[in-house]
Amino acid sequence: MSELRVFIDFGSTFTKGVVFDLESETLAARVQTPSTVDTDITVGLRKALDALARELPIKEAEIRGAAACSSAAGGLRMVCIGLVPDYTTKAGRLAALGAGAKVVGTFSYELSASELGELEALAPDIVLLTGGTDGGNRKTIARNAALIAGSPAVHNVIAAGNKSARDEVEAAFAGTGKNLRFTKNVMPEFGVLELEPVNEQIRELFISRITEAKGIARVAEIIGGVSMPTPAAVFAAARLIADGTPAEAGLGELLLVDVGGATTDVYSIARGAPTRADVRLLGLPEPRAKRTVEGDLGLFHNLDTLADIALQSDLFAATDREGFDENVKKLRTRRSVPDGDTLTQYQRMLSRLAVKTAVERHAGRLDSIMTGEGEVWVQRGKDLSKLACVLGAGGPLAFSSDPRYVLAGAASDAPNILVPREPRFLLDARYILFAIGLLAQSEPAKALRIVKKYLTDI
Repeated sequence: MSELRVFIDFGSTFTKGVVFDLESETLAARVQTPSTVDTDITVGLRKALDALARELPIKEAEIRGAAACSSAAGGLRMVCIGLVPDYTTKAGRLAALGAGAKVVGTFSYELSASELGELEALAPDIVLLTGGTDGGNRKTIARNAALIAGSPAVHNVIAAGNKSARDEVEAAFAGTGKNLRFTKNVMPEFGVLELEPVNEQIRELFISRITEAKGIARVAEIIGGVSMPTPAAVFAAARLIADGTPAEAGLGELLLVDVGGATTDVYSIARGAPTRADVRLLGLPEPRAKRTVEGDLGLFHNLDTLADIALQSDLFAATDREGFDENVKKLRTRRSVPDGDTLTQYQRMLSRLAVKTAVERHAGRLDSIMTGEGEVWVQRGKDLSKLACVLGAGGPLAFSSDPRYVLAGAASDAPNILVPREPRFLLDARYILFAIGLLAQSEPAKALRIVKKYLTDI
């Protein structure tokens, strides 16, 4: 007897529906319909559910029990404020991205009046306030808290800085009516990261406050509601695929590239330690599970940026430049993989460029510096050169006429850029990673076995 579980992803462009049969551990159906987030998000939801019902019989109880994630209405917009850019500010950014947020701005040191104006213009859903190791600098986080407390544009604040400043931060927000939450310091000691407590607070705030503010709470009248941002669901899937479960091994350390219409997201599940004995690691240690978001590399909203990068790249030098601007203009009017040899060629080329650029920004680098002892090699960021597996996801990859060509942009033999060298390429060809991440919250073993069936070697 079938045991069906329904999963929904509310995207800015499409609302996706996936049904897994947990008894046979198979994909039973997958559909997508245009999202209606600008009018009534439930309209697109009902269309997706109707499309699923045409594929297989779904009971009302299975619809009511559906789990969902969302990146609609701009996703979860966050601003991070810290003390030093390369330390507490960076730690806050890593925590926000790891929770599935879209970081729309970062600020360091004491906020100026003009910077507060910039922050307000960004209209964040959450401000993450960090700064100072425990017992260290208190002045900066306290002053920044006082400025933010007086801003009418800020409603939700998570304080994850020097615990010694808690009383001053709390006093700054007293009587403002703003939602202030405290959690553990993201960097309690110099060079030590504590990201998970912040991640939990962000996810809880997303569910309890942000979904309602964006109108997404209306979906609870039809299904079980939205439980996390879509990037957090994909991140959960990446960790499951890499690490496995106590009963079944995963694939090991990996890189996941998710190419979308608005952003290209990169996830690495890897320590990233130096692979050469003569290399020293500099800077803040990065988490084993890391996510970056490139907001200028989306295949629909950022075609102009990609076109500018293409005109300066070796990749584009091998293509025909005639008619470049005209063909990019044609691509800009489409929200799906185009028909026709010429537009398909441009779509593939720009998709590969998005992958290449995003992965190079995510990975670490090697640099040579001169010291009193002579030349020394230093590594900043994660060394991903030895990773054996790169996963591809997102429409421009899943529906590409040549997904291997696109995903191969993640690999390079450039000596100073620490991207994978000769990885195995796998594709989420059925576009189900968000559902795998949602299912992993309750049934990780089944989720792992299902995803292993549907990841495709390319």
